[in-house]
Amino acid sequence: MSKLTGKVAIVSGSGRGIGREIALKLASEGAAVVVNDLDAAPANETVADIIAAGGRAVACVGSVTEDGFAERFVNTAVEQLGGLDIIVNNAGYTWDNVIQKMTDEQWHAIIDVHLTAPFKILRAASEFIRKAAKEEAERGEEVFRKVVNISSTSGVLGNAGQANYSSAKAGIVGMTKALAKEWGRYKVNVNAVAFALINTRLTQPTEEETTVDIEGRAIRVGVRSANLKAAESTIPLGRAGTPQEAAGSVYLLCIPESNYISGQSLICGGGRP
Repeated sequence: MSKLTGKVAIVSGSGRGIGREIALKLASEGAAVVVNDLDAAPANETVADIIAAGGRAVACVGSVTEDGFAERFVNTAVEQLGGLDIIVNNAGYTWDNVIQKMTDEQWHAIIDVHLTAPFKILRAASEFIRKAAKEEAERGEEVFRKVVNISSTSGVLGNAGQANYSSAKAGIVGMTKALAKEWGRYKVNVNAVAFALINTRLTQPTEEETTVDIEGRAIRVGVRSANLKAAESTIPLGRAGTPQEAAGSVYLLCIPESNYISGQSLICGGGRP
């Protein structure tokens, strides 16, 4: 039997990149997954790939920052897949600038998607988790649930031009530690994974300015090849990580072997501190 058979997971931002690989990995180990993306096409594609491989998945399309999204996300898992065991707060993007040029909009947009949205999703899940834990305890069952919040080495070490992103990702670590103390009595392991340089569309090598549309904003993506090589030279393993490797680090904190690990931050960075 696969390690996550019978479990239900929600993974925000899982139509593309790292989130997609997290959804595929959890599904490959038996979990039913609610896939989320801003756009329907990538969300539905990930769902279709999971189903084609013999798994169970449904889509919940929309922005994690929308009013009411958190409740809709949680309810999709409970009502369509029958429960909620794993929460992965992954959705996000970067919108960089040095502090004297950073606008209020840039600040709030990044704080909202990386810190406020996870808070709302976890708050929305709390009623189901508390009720389920009480019922399981009354039956003498020991059932562990998992929360994995995605942070970044920018939140651990800071990064020039990312006051907004670094603050949000540092905040998610604090939220992780607080919730591990609150939810321990419900047998919920709450941990974070801090990614360093991972190969995604946000970090692809480019020599030209490239943007993608995110909620009506033109967000710059890609890294100059020279800067990318310089960044990789600081990584002991000598290269950026793959989305599959990033997903693997999240998976480690979702399996039964992590049942006594909580309130921790795991750096997935090829040896970077």
